[in-house]
Amino acid sequence: MTENKGLDWNSIEFVLLDMDGTLLDKGFDDYFWETYVPKFYAEKYDISREDAHKVLMEKYKSQEGTLNWFDLDYWSEALGLDIVQLKEQISSLIRIHPDVPDFLEFLKKGNRKGFLVTNAHPKTIKLKLNKTGLGPYFTAVLSAFDVGVPKHSGRFWEKAGERLGFIRDKALFIDDEEVALEAASKYGIRYLLHKVNPGFREVSSSNKFIQIAFFKELLLLS
Repeated sequence: MTENKGLDWNSIEFVLLDMDGTLLDKGFDDYFWETYVPKFYAEKYDISREDAHKVLMEKYKSQEGTLNWFDLDYWSEALGLDIVQLKEQISSLIRIHPDVPDFLEFLKKGNRKGFLVTNAHPKTIKLKLNKTGLGPYFTAVLSAFDVGVPKHSGRFWEKAGERLGFIRDKALFIDDEEVALEAASKYGIRYLLHKVNPGFREVSSSNKFIQIAFFKELLLLS
């Protein structure tokens, strides 16, 4: 299993991929919410950046695990800032993980259906797909906002199965968050991989799922 990552490409017809932390470097989001937003929040409310950071971390934590956590409109209203505009200002920092385009091209050439499944807000998806040019590789894109619940909910996967029409026993799902993989596992998706190193400076690991650090590991198995 360690040699082939537990995969049998001959039996995989559907590949479901998370966006932030899996296909894209999560460092953009970490910098945006932890450094960039506090800067403007401090200026707007005339407080120190240190105080702004503390206030914002508490606000973020209060919405953790809910759709609001990912909702740009919610945060624009809650913080009194144009979050979409702020993201656009630093969109040049959005980075694709190494070998992702090659992997998506591999799926396309193999006539496998690639689905983007993400908790991201539709405005975030639009910005990032436009910036990276990855959109054409996907057969369909499904956001938690289309379903009404995040990916760690079993209901997300029930709705995903209905909307995307994939066969669980012939599907692979790759994500950087174990809670999403656990929900997908309970739903019955056969192949599951944990993407470690979601950000170039961030290292993670999993004791529950087979791990990949780079997509070239999967290309070497093809």
